[in-house]
Amino acid sequence: MSLMSLTAVELGKKIKAKEVTVTEAVTAALDAIEAKEKKVNSFVTVDREGALKRAEEVQKMIDDGTLTGPLAGVPVAIKDNMCTKDLLTTCSSKILYNFKPTYTAEAVENLEKAGAVIIGKTNMDEFAMGSTTETSAYGATKNPWNEAHVPGGSSGGSCAAVAAEECSYALGSDTGGSIRQPSSFCGVTGIKPTYGTVSRYGLIAYGSSLDQIGPIAKDVTDCATILEAIASYDKKDSTSIARDDLKFTEALVDDVKGLKIGIPRDYFGEGLDPEVKEAVLNAAKILEEKGAVVEEFDLSLVEYAIPAYYVIACAEASSNLARFDGVKYGYRAKEYEGLHNMYKKTRSEGFGPEVKRRIMLGSFVLSSGYYDAYYLKALRTKALIKKAFDEAFAKYDVILGPAAPTTAPKLGESLSDPIKMYLGDIYTISVNLAGLPGISLPCGKDSNGLPIGLQLIGDCFKEKKIIRAAYAFEQTREYEHSPLA
Repeated sequence: MSLMSLTAVELGKKIKAKEVTVTEAVTAALDAIEAKEKKVNSFVTVDREGALKRAEEVQKMIDDGTLTGPLAGVPVAIKDNMCTKDLLTTCSSKILYNFKPTYTAEAVENLEKAGAVIIGKTNMDEFAMGSTTETSAYGATKNPWNEAHVPGGSSGGSCAAVAAEECSYALGSDTGGSIRQPSSFCGVTGIKPTYGTVSRYGLIAYGSSLDQIGPIAKDVTDCATILEAIASYDKKDSTSIARDDLKFTEALVDDVKGLKIGIPRDYFGEGLDPEVKEAVLNAAKILEEKGAVVEEFDLSLVEYAIPAYYVIACAEASSNLARFDGVKYGYRAKEYEGLHNMYKKTRSEGFGPEVKRRIMLGSFVLSSGYYDAYYLKALRTKALIKKAFDEAFAKYDVILGPAAPTTAPKLGESLSDPIKMYLGDIYTISVNLAGLPGISLPCGKDSNGLPIGLQLIGDCFKEKKIIRAAYAFEQTREYEHSPLA
């Protein structure tokens, strides 16, 4: 059995028990990448030399007792929108093709303090804009379950790398479902924590009020362990929250007796694939058999989540991406006349079509005359969506639903119809608008053998409840390795 078939925690135990060296673990990951990358294309950058050098350093610290944590020596892949000092960070965009940051993102630094070894940066939708990992300037990533299908997005590279067993676990970022939706498509587990739990310092911004970094791994135990390592208060991030309840692994108990689970009727209407519906409701039945109290209820406002999200996210993106102008770093047009022409040519040559579409949409909704009609209205809608969730969580501990309306679509199907692609985020978006935690984990497969994901949503700062419910459900099934693994 390959070392990459183990969960991150299992591999960490073997390293600690001296059954495996850190160099052996890292070499296994690098060899797996070499063997599978032509098929999957989940990495933008692989740092073989740096990873092997770091493996030796980490081994010494494990041997002398400096590093004792569960993730010490375990290889990890990082989504390409998190800064890593002196290691190429491109956001999968031509405009940052040569950008090597001078500092490391806080969440990644926390992982390094825990003894993780970074093996490379994963492919993504350009600037995290997309739901399929097809808008990358470095080509589309393929789904390890079926290479004719997308892995989801925008953290598709991270999810595909974990599913193809090219690394033990990965970090992703979630603006409107970008960890949970590809986790669902790739048959892995991913958590989007409460907004502010993990520092956004060093995460290249898309929608600052929505972005959140989270873990992607094979199981709930790994995700809880990784989240414990990366979550921290950071004074460099003005939206970071000081929390004293970050022991997420305490929630890994197989007990849901008395846990109140709400199922929104609105999530099971038109547009939901019948096979997805069946698998998700079957998961609810299993939790009910284990002692949870399951009820249906009306969540309301679901149909307003997508327009509100795209107005807010694009507005924030249009101002966040203004910094990419060819002056300070990254790509610059070869021929231009004067400063303004240089800005225009650099941005039109450096950004892909989806990014340009969202920048223009954002600039439009923020322009005078439209600001009140669109942007302010979207903010009011966001507040109403949060209120609807508050009312739901007054009655329920956890909300259960699908992570995506279908299983992974075929490559090329979504890009031809952007609206259809945007509608694919219907179940994940409102979680970001309300700043809530959510987890996606596998709950079955469709008739084509593609994975189906179950989403569990918790109230703010109640990650432990969703981890507990997810862990209890996970105990009833085996982890299924993808064909590429």
